[in-house]
Amino acid sequence: MNITVLDGYTTNPGDLSWNNLSDLGQTTIYDRSPRETIASRLSETEIAVSNKVVWDAELFDQAPHLKMIALLSTGFNVVDLQEAKRRGVLVTNVPAYSTPDVAQMTFALLLEITNQVATHAQSVKEGAWCSCPDFTYSLTPLIELSGKTLGIIGMGSIGQAVAKIAQAFDMKVLFANRSQKPACENASTTQVDLETLLRQADVISLHCPATPETENIINESTLALMKPGAIVLNTARGTLVDEAAMAAALQSGHIAAFGADVVSTEPMTENNPLKEAPHTFITPHIAWATKEARQRLLDTVACNIKSYLEGHPQNIVSE
Repeated sequence: MNITVLDGYTTNPGDLSWNNLSDLGQTTIYDRSPRETIASRLSETEIAVSNKVVWDAELFDQAPHLKMIALLSTGFNVVDLQEAKRRGVLVTNVPAYSTPDVAQMTFALLLEITNQVATHAQSVKEGAWCSCPDFTYSLTPLIELSGKTLGIIGMGSIGQAVAKIAQAFDMKVLFANRSQKPACENASTTQVDLETLLRQADVISLHCPATPETENIINESTLALMKPGAIVLNTARGTLVDEAAMAAALQSGHIAAFGADVVSTEPMTENNPLKEAPHTFITPHIAWATKEARQRLLDTVACNIKSYLEGHPQNIVSE
């Protein structure tokens, strides 16, 4: 099989090996593939490996021998699945490879908001502590998490991992989910409806998928339901948040802070309203990108291809 990796750099910028793929067939690896280059790169390709390449009818036309798309991601909204099915192209993804990492980033953002570690560490480097008349100083209010209520929207594997960490911080957890999940409830964790969660939570963390139903789930109306001074976190998908409404809520002070690892358009555009909004803590979609998670990602993609070649495909999203 001819295997082509179209946009491999973000998954493997050079610190991992592609051998688990190259062992399966004639493999060509490209760091990035601008749209105008893809036709020539797909002309003989039977298995395409990609992450953010948008697979529409036009692109399928440029891949006459394509049999499989092995996504380097959990999400598969970049693929027109109906078109893939019509053309007999199998599409696979990699579920749950970064669950602990996204949960970790969720709390990294929250702790940065509550403790402002970077701000204080930088001030120490600049000499502020050396010239301080007291043994201590703080540049911002510091917030204790113990006793606070965390509201989780979307109680999948990542939401559950976040809830577990929250319990270690002695936080009360409320969660809203499209289906009932009694197994996730315990003495400190309760399922509620979305409005109750929005009204009662001190911290609201998004962990639901991007669907037509969840687009802009955080908007002017839902922000208005939140407690004054609430903190909002998004390590899921940028389209869950109406960014203009969030920026306005931050500007007014109704929302104390917004921490996110994702935005609606990536890379972030210069005119994104969150870019200049106060009290924002935004990282460039790196929650998934620990070396350990990226290794799991590559291993699973190789397993997906191997399973397909052996006649028993796994992690199929195109049927």
